[in-house]
Amino acid sequence: MGQIQLKNLTKRFGDTVAVEDLSLDIDDEEFLVLVGPSGCGKSTTLRCLAGLETPTSGDIYIGNDHMNYRVPQNRDIAMVFQDYALYPHMTVRQNIRYGLEEEPGYTSAERNARVEEVAETLGIADLLDRKPDELSGGQQQRVALGRAIVRDPEVFLMDEPLSNLDAKLRAEMRTELQSLQNQLKVTTVYVTHNQTEAMTMSDRLAVMNDGRLQQVGTPLECYHEPNNVFVAEFIGEPMMNLVHGTRSGSTLVTNHFEYPLDGELREAVGDREDLILGVRPEDLAVQDVDDEAPELEPHEFHFEVGVVEPHGDQNVLHLTRPGRASDDEDVLQAVTGGMHLVTQGEEVVVTIDPAKIHLFDASTGQAVRNRRHESDAELTQLEQ
Repeated sequence: MGQIQLKNLTKRFGDTVAVEDLSLDIDDEEFLVLVGPSGCGKSTTLRCLAGLETPTSGDIYIGNDHMNYRVPQNRDIAMVFQDYALYPHMTVRQNIRYGLEEEPGYTSAERNARVEEVAETLGIADLLDRKPDELSGGQQQRVALGRAIVRDPEVFLMDEPLSNLDAKLRAEMRTELQSLQNQLKVTTVYVTHNQTEAMTMSDRLAVMNDGRLQQVGTPLECYHEPNNVFVAEFIGEPMMNLVHGTRSGSTLVTNHFEYPLDGELREAVGDREDLILGVRPEDLAVQDVDDEAPELEPHEFHFEVGVVEPHGDQNVLHLTRPGRASDDEDVLQAVTGGMHLVTQGEEVVVTIDPAKIHLFDASTGQAVRNRRHESDAELTQLEQ
């Protein structure tokens, strides 16, 4: 069984705390992604799982077996590194077979057959007699995966394995890794700082920052229901808009606009005064302004388009308040359809729908209200 348990895991390097009191349960056959910025402790966590680092305190279990003091070769894990770690003097066949050399119970013929089976699965059977310097980056990554797969381990550990590939190869390898996971059904812990990889590949995300676990959940749970400001900012591209404000009665007063807090929002914030309003760029409704535009509704505001980033299928608009200096910091970013033509300097009306906003306690950063879904089934339907 490839179930993993981390119980109060802490790892210190001198006075530096790399991982602090991390508790996490990973189900058998689950694909879990550890995601966060550089230095957040995700790779250190993976190295502790692999046995390459010894925890300062806490416990690691794979299946029901305690792993803290087991050497890596006795943990029934296989690791794929960022730099592939292939032996340059060996052929592809020899590199993949190397993963079986210390495994008992195989004859030489069985080892060769297993290598060819794995190479066929990965689409590199015709490369078995080449050496690593004769391969592309994507082919080298497949060889590294093959060396891990050939052992049929209980757990795969992957440390940013796609970061050295170009964008096209990264997209292809993401799809291949998902297909392999569906086929092999091996518990996988995958480390990345890349949001696209994290969102598209994982069964669940474990978001880390400064050595501490911030949230564990499905990709859509972390996206739509962030626990705190850090998760809200980190998950999503463009990131969530965050505007600081102070509550005055039933209004949130910010430096850029005054936002009415309806009954549900007032109930959510309670007696908190310092708040952060969050809204995803795609949840902002942007309308052109015409000469006969009606009076603004309570949740509508005039903005000026500062910069337009066209992506083809969509445009990312950087919005400032009208009349502000050109070097004024963007207030909001909005995403519109690619066919919605907007030009720099144009004035628009932006609707910030109360049903789509998030509110955070400014002192703790914790969420006090996440965007409303039409029904409890909506998030499940989106994930399917």
